[in-house]
Amino acid sequence: MPQDVRTVVFDLDGTLADTSADLLAAANACLPVAVLGPADSLTAFHGGRAMLRLGFDRLGRDWSEADVDAAYPLLLAAYSQGIAVHTRLYPGAMEAVETLKSQGFAVSICTNKPEGLAELLLKELGVRQAFAALVGADTLPVRKPDPAPYRAAVERAGGSVGRSMLVGDTETDAKTGVAAGVPVALVTFGPEGAGVSRFQPAALLHRFEDLPDLAARLLA
Repeated sequence: MPQDVRTVVFDLDGTLADTSADLLAAANACLPVAVLGPADSLTAFHGGRAMLRLGFDRLGRDWSEADVDAAYPLLLAAYSQGIAVHTRLYPGAMEAVETLKSQGFAVSICTNKPEGLAELLLKELGVRQAFAALVGADTLPVRKPDPAPYRAAVERAGGSVGRSMLVGDTETDAKTGVAAGVPVALVTFGPEGAGVSRFQPAALLHRFEDLPDLAARLLA
């Protein structure tokens, strides 16, 4: 693949797929009482440890980071057993990916989900083969917003960073784009909704149908 190929890198949770229900179920499985619910879905995208801290707070008991450290492997184990029970790809996501590929773009994933779990989820959803590369939270010694994982996601897909962009849904993704020097489109259908506009991305993406034209414009 030529090194000047245009590349679109996707975040996973809250961007390609709504994973909140399965993440929350895994966190609840680690707590004595299921105290997390759908209204807490935003917290899910701040990490499993954040979900556990919220759960411990709601239990009204004294807790420490040692309790979080002890529960976190249990959360990951529970999540791996039910990773795609309720998780669904956002409407139009894979159609947009296939359109991009048909137009000569390379596509890959850069996520702060552990690589093994990201691989498992994409395989369960039946879409792993659509992406040329996947870089997770533990693929490298650093994670987003450090630009190194993003660069790896581009280069492993056969592209060059200077001809790439990131599609995400959080402040972390916005900061990753700044660190890597690339444009970022933040989706407005993720957990934060239109509130992501405060991170001043290069563009807002309201529906995946608009992504191919947006990518062509940002990477002209």
